[in-house]
Amino acid sequence: MSQPVAADAEEKALHRKGSLRRTLSAVGWSFFGVRKARDLERDAAQLNPLHVVIAGVVVAALFVALLIVLVNWVIASGIAA
Repeated sequence: MSQPVAADAEEKALHRKGSLRRTLSAVGWSFFGVRKARDLERDAAQLNPLHVVIAGVVVAALFVALLIVLVNWVIASGIAA
């Protein structure tokens, strides 16, 4: 009996319109680990969860790429030797 209600809630969540700036802001604060409860609730009500997941994966990949470039630069510069 609860299946149609859950499917309806998922459908509504995936059709939310959140701005790219708000999504990236939410992901950035999540990576930093600091978030106000009221902002978290507002984001949960307004942002599309699929967009948040995609932005999280992209930001994580960019962070890893930045770390790789930084390590290669330090090794090439001779500071680590």
